[in-house]
Amino acid sequence: MSIVVNLYYTGTDGNARRFMEEMENSGTAELIRKEDGNERYEYFLPVHDPETVLLIDQWRDQGALDVHHASPMMGKIAQLREKYDLHMKVERYVADEGGIPDSDSKFIKK
Repeated sequence: MSIVVNLYYTGTDGNARRFMEEMENSGTAELIRKEDGNERYEYFLPVHDPETVLLIDQWRDQGALDVHHASPMMGKIAQLREKYDLHMKVERYVADEGGIPDSDSKFIKK
């Protein structure tokens, strides 16, 4: 049962993008991707909101996410959030283990 967390980081004057760039350039994002249980850690830039960055963060299960949250890595992330004065909106989802139903498949071009 994968857990998907969408984190919307919003700042001012390009700070959300600077945060994302520092996470990537410092290697912090890559270290998170290598953590046991991490299935996805990827940033996206919304077309109509230049002051927000979306992070899609996916974990194998709650246990893997709990280990990540207890790691020293979270302290570094918290420091960067403060440095860039970011505010967050969080959405949490449990992956649909059944997959895409046949009735929806006809809308997907492969």
